[in-house]
Amino acid sequence: MRCLNGLLLAASFSAAATGSVLAQSPNIPAPPQQKPLAILNGTVHVVSADPATPAVIDRGWILVRDGVIVGVGGPDAPPAIDGTWEVVDAAGRHVCPGFHAMDTQLGLVETMAVRATDDRREVGEVTPEVTASIAINPDTDLIPVSRAGGILLASVAPLGGLMPGWTSVIRLDGWTPEEMTIEPQAGLVLNWPMMETVRAPWMRREEGEQKSRTREQLRRIEELFDAAAAWRNARAADPETPQDLRLDAISRTLDGGRPLMISCGSPAQIDAAVAFAARRNLRIVIVGGPGSLECAPLLAERGIPVLVDGVHRLPRRRHDRPAEPFELPGRLHAAGVKVAIGAAEEPAHERNLPHQAGTAVAHGMPADAALAAITRVPAEIAGVADRYGSIEVGRSATLLVLDGPPLEVTTAPVRAFIDGRPIDLSSRQSRQLDKYLEKYRRLGRIEEQSPAPTSGGAPRR
Repeated sequence: MRCLNGLLLAASFSAAATGSVLAQSPNIPAPPQQKPLAILNGTVHVVSADPATPAVIDRGWILVRDGVIVGVGGPDAPPAIDGTWEVVDAAGRHVCPGFHAMDTQLGLVETMAVRATDDRREVGEVTPEVTASIAINPDTDLIPVSRAGGILLASVAPLGGLMPGWTSVIRLDGWTPEEMTIEPQAGLVLNWPMMETVRAPWMRREEGEQKSRTREQLRRIEELFDAAAAWRNARAADPETPQDLRLDAISRTLDGGRPLMISCGSPAQIDAAVAFAARRNLRIVIVGGPGSLECAPLLAERGIPVLVDGVHRLPRRRHDRPAEPFELPGRLHAAGVKVAIGAAEEPAHERNLPHQAGTAVAHGMPADAALAAITRVPAEIAGVADRYGSIEVGRSATLLVLDGPPLEVTTAPVRAFIDGRPIDLSSRQSRQLDKYLEKYRRLGRIEEQSPAPTSGGAPRR
C-alpha cells in the first residue's frame, strides 16, 4: 500500500508539473481591423531609411485602414476624421514601429528543462530543409510576455549542428503558425566552424583534433554548396531530375538569393565567412559578431550587416574593457556597418530587447540608429522592410504607443497594434498582479484611488 500511495503521489505530482509546464496562454488573437484608426498628437518616431524624412514628428498623426498606414503627418491637423474612425489620443505619448526580436527561439520552446516543449533543434548536423515557423507554438505563454515589452515581430531561428535550417519571420499574434508567419524562409542559418584552437578547461579535444574537425567542417560546407549548385543546374536542364529538399533549400541562397545567417564570433571566423561568400556570390549576415569590430572596414566595404547578438554580455577576452560589449553597436555604426541588435536571451526574456538597445545608446550609439537596430534594420535583413519596420505610407500598421521615449528602461507600451489589430498587452504576470492588488484592496491596505489593475495595458516595471 505504501508503494502504491507513493506511485500515486508521484503520478499526481508529475501530472501537476506537466500541466504547469504545458500551460497555454489564454490571450485571444485579435480580429482584423474593423474600422479606420487615427493615432493623434503623439511624438512619432518614423524610423525611415530616407534621410530626407524627419526622424521624429512632434504632435504627429497616423492614419490606418485595413491594417496599412495610409497617412502620416503633423503637426498640422490630419484630414477630416468622422465618427466612423477609432481615435487614439497619444498626447504625451511616443509612437514607434513594433520592436523586432532577431535570432530568437521564441515560440519554439516553453520550458528548456522539458524536452517535450523544446523544438529548437532537429536531429542531424545538416538540416537546411527545416523551417522554424512550422514548429511555432502560437499558444505559448512567452509570446504575451514579449508583447508586453513591445516585441511585436520576431525572426525565429533553429539551433544546433552545422546548418540547422531557416529563420522565419513571424508576427506575435495569430491562431496558427501559418497565420503568424510573415516570411517562412528569411535566411538560412550556418554555424561557422571555429578557426582557432581553444585552450580552456572545458575543451575536451586536443589541438590536433580541433584543427582536423575544422578542416572537415569547412570541406563539408564547400561540398554542400557545390552539390546544391550542381543539383540546381541539373534541375534547370532536366525538370525530371529528382527533388532533393536539402539541396533545394541551399540552392535558394546561391547567386545572391536569400541570405545566409552566419554565426561567427572571432575575426578569423568572420574573415573566412566573408571570403567564402565572395567566392560564391552569396549574400550574408554576420550573427553574434563580438569580434566584428576588427573586421568593420571589410564589412562596411562589402555592405554586410551585423546582428550584434546581445549587448548585456561579458567581454569576449580577459583583457577587454568591461564596457566593450556595450560600445560595440555604436562603434560598428560609426564605422559604417549596418547594425541590428538582438537580445541573445532565453525566450522568456526577449522583452529586454529595448533595454539592450538603450544600453548601446548610453555607450555612444545615436538613439535613432539604436531604434532602427531593433525595428527597421531587422526588417531589412529579413527581407520584409517593404511591409514592416518603419512608419510610412504603405507599411503595415504594426505600432507601439509608449508612455515614454522608446528605449528608456522605465518606458512601457500602453497600446499595441499588429497589422492594425489592437493587441492585448496582458500576460500571466499582469494577471497575477491584478489578482493580488484586488486582494489587498479588499483588505483595505490599498486605497481606492490607487492605480487600477493592468490587464490589457502595460505592465508596471
